[in-house]
Amino acid sequence: MILDGTLGEGEALPSVRTVASEFQLNPITVSKSYQALVEEGLVEKRRGLGMFVREGARKNLVTSERNKFLNDEWPAMLNRIDQLGLSIEELLNAAIKKESDS
Repeated sequence: MILDGTLGEGEALPSVRTVASEFQLNPITVSKSYQALVEEGLVEKRRGLGMFVREGARKNLVTSERNKFLNDEWPAMLNRIDQLGLSIEELLNAAIKKESDS
C-alpha cells in the first residue's frame, strides 16, 4: 500500500486485525510484517496510536524494490526471454497491446 501510494506519508496503517481478516492471514504473521517495516525504517510505532508511514518511506521503498528487481528478478527474465527467442519488438508490441486493452 505504501508502494502503490494507497498509504501516504503520515497516514496510519490498518490495524493488524483488519489486515489479518481482510487477507485471511494469521495476525502473528501480520504483526511480524509490520515489525519488519519498522526495522526497515518505513513506518513508525506511536504508542497507543498505531503504526504510521514515515516521511520518505515511498521513495525509499521504490529505490529498494527497483534494486531488488534489477538485481534479482530481471536477470531471470532476460534469461527466459532469450530461451523463448523473443525480440524487443515483440515485447514492446505486447506492452503496447496491454496498455491499449487497459
